[in-house]
Amino acid sequence: PNRMAIVKPVDPDNPAVDDVVAEWKKTPGAVGIRIMLTKENKRDPSHPGLDRIARAAVRHDFPVNVLCWDNLEAGTTLIDRHPDTRFILDHLGILQPRVPPAPAEPSWAKPWTDLPKVLDLAKRKNVVIKVSGACTLSKKPYPFPDIWDPLARVFDAWGFERCLWGTDWTRAFAVVNYEQAVKPFLETDRLSATERAMLMGGACAKAYGWSPKKG
Repeated sequence: PNRMAIVKPVDPDNPAVDDVVAEWKKTPGAVGIRIMLTKENKRDPSHPGLDRIARAAVRHDFPVNVLCWDNLEAGTTLIDRHPDTRFILDHLGILQPRVPPAPAEPSWAKPWTDLPKVLDLAKRKNVVIKVSGACTLSKKPYPFPDIWDPLARVFDAWGFERCLWGTDWTRAFAVVNYEQAVKPFLETDRLSATERAMLMGGACAKAYGWSPKKG
């Protein structure tokens, strides 16, 4: 727990979710909780269980990771209803593939289609964004040069102190391996040293109130 941390998925249908969050707060290495608000979950953003989770997060000083890709309107509704809750928007808020090649559905024809909605969400000061899985949105091979123009718009809108990098390699290993997900961010000339440090660690430590210890 001194070197690694974990975010726990919680169930909005559990009426005792506050107790679950309270117990999780006592767990070494626990830094946050997570909810799923995708279309496939078919959960209304006004579900009372989501409100219980948001309130519990405030009481126990946890950020709430929310996965609402392809359903940003629902995520925005929840975020707006709980301005005192700290939210972390998972996976850039953009639907991403699990396997190559990307499916041919319209949502994959233009992988950055929801980018304007993501940029608008940056106006909400109680949410930060995880820049995870970005390489899976590329239509070009490694080192994925076409991700940088849309990412630049994300960085401009959100600011680097609100952008948390991640590989997402455990979910997307069939599309991109760990090394391929890391090196473009380490080697690009589109980031200054200060920006890189904030994106690839500083913002994460700030958002979760945590940083790993050596040894």
